[in-house]
Amino acid sequence: MLRPVGLILSLISATSAFAIAPVDTSNQVIISVRDQKLVLLRNGSKVATYPISTSMFGLGDAWGRMTTPLGYLAVEKKIGDNVPVGAVFHKRRLTGEVLQPNAPGRDPITTRIIWLRGLEPQNAHAYQRCIYIHGTPEENKIGRPASYGCIRMKSKDVAELYDQLPLGAVVQIVPDRMPKMEKTKARQEMSGGVVAANITPQPPPQITATTLATPPSSSLTVEQMRMAGALAGARQKVKLATNKGL
Repeated sequence: MLRPVGLILSLISATSAFAIAPVDTSNQVIISVRDQKLVLLRNGSKVATYPISTSMFGLGDAWGRMTTPLGYLAVEKKIGDNVPVGAVFHKRRLTGEVLQPNAPGRDPITTRIIWLRGLEPQNAHAYQRCIYIHGTPEENKIGRPASYGCIRMKSKDVAELYDQLPLGAVVQIVPDRMPKMEKTKARQEMSGGVVAANITPQPPPQITATTLATPPSSSLTVEQMRMAGALAGARQKVKLATNKGL
């Protein structure tokens, strides 16, 4: 069972002082850096899959590096309820401008902001670094690393995700391919994401060193979050060291 929220937040990272939203493990997101995809899970069942873009500068949580952090995070704030698709934000405030996809010469944050906080030492700076899941007008770059640290999505896709993702939802960013998971029986296509209808909850795969998949809410603990994130970080360090040695 999950520990009391206060105890969790006191253990998991230095950013806990900024945390407001309790961790919600019934709604989860897995982001694969290698696949450049995001999967939304509800009670362990796959609800939707979207293409995304992570950082063009690689992975990590260091200040000033503009990299995408790995490991377990949670949705701390949501900004943009009911604003028009393509609406432009500057410093998390609407400017009044609305951009069409692939508007030339522009690269602002658009449509929705899903602000993440880190749950582990390896992503402890995520909240202060303003790591978001957000919309972008540069939709022609979605599907390959193109951001400055955040997770970018097509505007229609991030609006859909925003409506389905509550505060506190767990977000896991992994460097490798998306782990295999159960598919829901009924699906329908919606705006680039594969969205399930009449969702039947299925038990998700258990967390292992090979899959780094998310366990069900009844068994997800802080220790498992930290272990999975540590494995992901260690795996990435080995890859980087191997590449440097070549």
